[in-house]
Amino acid sequence: MTIDYLRVLVVDDSLITINKVSSMLTAIGHSVIATARTGAEALAAYRESRPDIVTMDITMPDMDGVEATKRIIEEFPDARIIMVTSHGQEKMVLAAIDAGALGYVLKPIRADKLEATIDQARNRES
Repeated sequence: MTIDYLRVLVVDDSLITINKVSSMLTAIGHSVIATARTGAEALAAYRESRPDIVTMDITMPDMDGVEATKRIIEEFPDARIIMVTSHGQEKMVLAAIDAGALGYVLKPIRADKLEATIDQARNRES
């Protein structure tokens, strides 16, 4: 039996963005099982919850999303991570893709773009 919903870890230093992304994911039919506001918290939350997919902010205190992505993928090579980024961060997005991220979505986030990016990441081999 195929499970359509995914267990998601939402990572962003903005609580407003975490709430917005979480609401969108829930409306799409996914389950937000953990949130984190820094890269270090993201790594700890991944270890604890083992989500199906991660939405990862790039700019965060203590450890940015690129470094957090690298560390998660080093420890969990099958991790599926999509980046959430603002315009003007193209170099960091490319670095995140090089680190193993499977895609990205631009802020301000639209539910249809988020859903399409998650579907692409779900269907790609990492």
